[in-house]
Amino acid sequence: MITVSRQNPLPPEYYDELHALQAIDFTLVELNLYLDTHPDDLETLKQFNSTALKSREMTEAFEKKYGPLQNFGHSFSAYPWQWKEAPWPWQV
Repeated sequence: MITVSRQNPLPPEYYDELHALQAIDFTLVELNLYLDTHPDDLETLKQFNSTALKSREMTEAFEKKYGPLQNFGHSFSAYPWQWKEAPWPWQV
C-alpha cells in the first residue's frame, strides 16, 4: 500500500485508475437503470454481468495498491487498520 504525505503525494496513476473505476461504476448504474425497465434484455444483462466482474477486478487491484475504497465490510483492510489513512477516495 502507498503512504501519502506532503513529501510523498499520490502518483498520477492513482487518479487515472480511480477515474477508470468511477467510469465503469457509472456504466453499471446506467445498465442497472435500463434493466429495471427492460428485464428481458439478455444482451444487456450479459453486458451488466461482465461489467460488474470487470469492476470487481479493477477494485481489487486498486485496493491492493492504494488501500480500501468501500466501507461497511465491502472492502478488506490489511493490518494495521487502513481506514485511518488519508486521503479517502471521496477526498481526492
